[in-house]
Amino acid sequence: MQIFMNKWFAKFAKAESISNARLCKAVKDAEGGLIDADYGGGVIKQRIARPHEGKSGGYRTIILYCQGDKAFFVYGFSKNERDNINKFEEREFKELAKITFALTEDEFGKLIKTGVYKEIRCDG
Repeated sequence: MQIFMNKWFAKFAKAESISNARLCKAVKDAEGGLIDADYGGGVIKQRIARPHEGKSGGYRTIILYCQGDKAFFVYGFSKNERDNINKFEEREFKELAKITFALTEDEFGKLIKTGVYKEIRCDG
């Protein structure tokens, strides 16, 4: 399983001190069938706990997700900022998933090289 984050999400994760280990755990949970919300079309929402707290008041992440293949963290927000994404955002994320999962290896390699996506390394 390869895990990535886009440039926007990387800034969000850094500002909120969300570690790569927490992101890896969110994807591992999804791989195990523990998905907080499945919007369909390769878009899921996973909750991530704040450090030293539980998931309920933590962060919500939007992931473009293809089981057993790739996961892309593309958006995140704090539970105290908003409850959920709206229908328009849901449609946009589904369209982004469709485009992203249709990329060729060469096209995807260029996006990595230019910094659009950054790979997240999970140890173990």
